[in-house]
Amino acid sequence: MTTCFTRALAATGFAVLSQVLFFSSAAAETLKVLTTGAFKQVVVAVAADYEKRTGHTIDIQNDTAGAVTKRVTEGESFDVLVLTPAGLKTLASSGHVDASSTLPLAKVAIGVAVKQGAPLPALKTVEDFQAAVRNARKVALINPASGGSSGIYLEGLFQRMGMADEVKAKAVLVNGGLVAEKIVTGEADLAIHQISEILPVAGVTLVGPLPEAIQNYTAYAGAVRANTPKKELANAFLQLFVSAQGKSIIREKGMME
Repeated sequence: MTTCFTRALAATGFAVLSQVLFFSSAAAETLKVLTTGAFKQVVVAVAADYEKRTGHTIDIQNDTAGAVTKRVTEGESFDVLVLTPAGLKTLASSGHVDASSTLPLAKVAIGVAVKQGAPLPALKTVEDFQAAVRNARKVALINPASGGSSGIYLEGLFQRMGMADEVKAKAVLVNGGLVAEKIVTGEADLAIHQISEILPVAGVTLVGPLPEAIQNYTAYAGAVRANTPKKELANAFLQLFVSAQGKSIIREKGMME
């Protein structure tokens, strides 16, 4: 199956492509997908339907963008990688991923969350956001040192706002995973994280995105490992994210095309 044929099939929809993949591979295979945490929920949803239809297995491994990049450069094996476009470009130049397989997938905004049932702070203006942070007892964030995209951006944002020391004193830094879980455990009463990583957490409410004047969108793209022996299957799986059903899942999980 050529890449062009695979792309054409993807346009016809998730179900049709999955059925074709089932008949094109007699033996069940396992594809390993390395993904940043923000895109994990999309991969999980796409993989669940794919596994049922094809008999293949998707091994999903997620981490912060920085940690995923480090794992790849240190030699960890994978078949499909979801990362920022810049990250993929760097890994392509070093021979870790096939540059020709790179596919833009989605972008996500940073949002603010509180405990379910708690009063919702205003978020219409930058001043509203600053007040919400100042009024919080503890604020949960991704630790920028862990390589998380939102944590790195927020560290710079608070420095520009002159709030770095104030936030540092009340920050609950998370090295990876779902930051909003710190609200559920009571360790924080405000969480700031990518929206796709807030929505899966039960017991919290997404107040909304950051005001547009200070919003930061992180884009994600996918690529196939340069020397994977499962290149055809990996390319076909990657195409599922741009099928009609894949795009619907992306929106459902709080991301934008």
